[in-house]
Amino acid sequence: MTSFWIQTSCDAPDVAFAIRTSVTTLEGFCLGPHHVIPFDHIDTMTVKILFVLAVNFAYLAVKGNLVDGDQTFSIDYKNNCFLKDGKPFQYISGSIHYSRIPRYYWKDRLVKMYMAGLNAVQIYVPWNFHEPVKGEYNFSGDRDLVHFLDLANQTGLLVILRPGPYICAEWEMGGLPAWLLETPNILLRSSDTNYLQAVSNWMNILLPKVRPWLYSNKGNIISVQVENEYGSYHACDYNYMRTLQTMFRYFLGADTLLFTTDGDTERALSCGSLQGLYATIDFGTDTNITKAFRLQRKFEPRGPLVNSEFYTGWLDHWGEVHAGADKWNVSKVLREMLALGASVNMYMFEGGTNFGYWNGADHDTRFRSVVTSYDYDAPLTEAGDPTEKLLLIRDVIKQFRDVPAGPMPPATPKFAYGFVTLGKVGNIPSLLDLFSPQGLIKSQYLLTFEEMKQYYGYMLYRTKLPRGLWEPTPLISPLNGVHDRAYVTINGVFQGMLERDTALVLKVSGKQGDTMDILVENMGRVNFGSKINDHKGILGDLLLGSDVLTDWEIYTLDLDGAIAGGWPHSEARRRGPPAAAADGRGPPAGPVFYMGTLQPNGVARDTFLQLNDWSKGQVWINGVNLGRYWSSRGPQQSLYVPGPLLSATQPNNITVLELEGAPRERPRVLFMDRPHLNRTVGGSGGTVGGVGSRHPAGRHGPW
Repeated sequence: MTSFWIQTSCDAPDVAFAIRTSVTTLEGFCLGPHHVIPFDHIDTMTVKILFVLAVNFAYLAVKGNLVDGDQTFSIDYKNNCFLKDGKPFQYISGSIHYSRIPRYYWKDRLVKMYMAGLNAVQIYVPWNFHEPVKGEYNFSGDRDLVHFLDLANQTGLLVILRPGPYICAEWEMGGLPAWLLETPNILLRSSDTNYLQAVSNWMNILLPKVRPWLYSNKGNIISVQVENEYGSYHACDYNYMRTLQTMFRYFLGADTLLFTTDGDTERALSCGSLQGLYATIDFGTDTNITKAFRLQRKFEPRGPLVNSEFYTGWLDHWGEVHAGADKWNVSKVLREMLALGASVNMYMFEGGTNFGYWNGADHDTRFRSVVTSYDYDAPLTEAGDPTEKLLLIRDVIKQFRDVPAGPMPPATPKFAYGFVTLGKVGNIPSLLDLFSPQGLIKSQYLLTFEEMKQYYGYMLYRTKLPRGLWEPTPLISPLNGVHDRAYVTINGVFQGMLERDTALVLKVSGKQGDTMDILVENMGRVNFGSKINDHKGILGDLLLGSDVLTDWEIYTLDLDGAIAGGWPHSEARRRGPPAAAADGRGPPAGPVFYMGTLQPNGVARDTFLQLNDWSKGQVWINGVNLGRYWSSRGPQQSLYVPGPLLSATQPNNITVLELEGAPRERPRVLFMDRPHLNRTVGGSGGTVGGVGSRHPAGRHGPW
């Protein structure tokens, strides 16, 4: 079998590679002038991807197209620092997620970060945000990444880019698109050929868009992360990381500073780091920084100290106590790290909101969904308002670099619009022609969301009772297959719920031939750990007593499309508004739609929607999905409503899908001028700070 060599040297003296290849095997791969790594077990797809990228990379190197400008950003290994244009440089950065902030407010948030003294921002690129359907890309509106990079550049902020393909971020499936799960048994974040092909296709779209914004190309991207916290993933697949490294080098050039980020444990850094990628760490305020940076030094003996995720707060899960981090501890540890000369990125500087269905979830001992607010107890609130924590951080930064003169921009104006009464519209089974115009799919057995190509939101499963249930009979998910919540009705009468990991049995009753509808809610896919292959819907069989239920009618539901198109308010204009439930009678239990109108008053400002005495559901304002509420569980009790969503002159449409039960008296909602994020029903409530029992022990530490 014939074989040949392709070899090239690059402008950077420590980056060179050689590949020896045949039709089906890759025998050696080198990153660095003296290190060849054997590949004894590597699949054909990986060979093809590496070979094609290597050929093109060699061509670019020969042509001299890897460096396009005079600006440089690199590592000075002798003096343990970054070099920006040949001079020592320490970045003080903050994380901001453009996918969690309305485009209208991007500039406002960036200016506040600049005025706080930051010289850089760190951003994730969520793959599924830009390619929610395979092969269909969206970089417009709130997804306009290039516009965000341009705004950061105009503001005077450098960018640390984290393009994944996996990002975690408490984002749905860690940023990976759910359509990947259509491939049976796909091993995500690995050298799996199907996964690598999808990644290659995506990077072929994404990385050429960001290349013009590299610092060496007179842009503002100073460094690019490869993957994310890979050492915390079970696969520990070095071939996968090498393939990504080669992709990134091909598209971004040999001069671009590539790095990795991992937790401050030896195992994490062992599996997450790779020669040729600068290894950085992440940790919070309760970590011994000397010990943490000593561990980084074990993997990077020379070069700058870097904490790529210094936690200014923490995330919340439904049903748990509101989390946070003490502002004094944050400022103290930040000062200590900067005094060591470390470059630091604060995660988060502003968290934003998990609008729509974009929240992620954790699964350690059980499934725990992340709440809609990603406030994170960050220096800038969910609504972008400066906090005391921000002012303390700015005071620390002043000790190490010049902070822009002038006052901090103020909080955006808020308005308390007051109460709005809602009326019942109808339930999903009565509106299937609207929500599922493509009609039903008949199947002997249950199908998942992914098999039905419905990736987010809700789906309806329908069957007939095979026999009369004269006594309450258990409806059972024997393999814990309800992902994630199921709302069960028989002939329109709400029976109750099944819930992943916590409620696997529900007693129901009815007559033979009665229609049983099961509305299943996807509460967000797992974004961290070994269970990110998180299929949704009903996995496996459902039992009714000892009978396996079969003969299903399955409906995909496009609630967002219908509501964005004007329903139910357009229908109400033709037929008249719905009537509110009579006092004392109470609304029906189970999933029901409600609607109302916030009348214009000449003011369109940020506000917060509170649903007192409602249970759980979804809210849309003027056709935009604000996200989930779960007032009956908490801790979050209000939803952020950005002012640009509202009209100051036209009626504002409110649509609510209540899944369990609306208030027994008049169903109404309240627009307030401040958030309510810290009431856990059945828990102690309140914000955890300082060194309390839920103080972050690192981003993914056990609480």
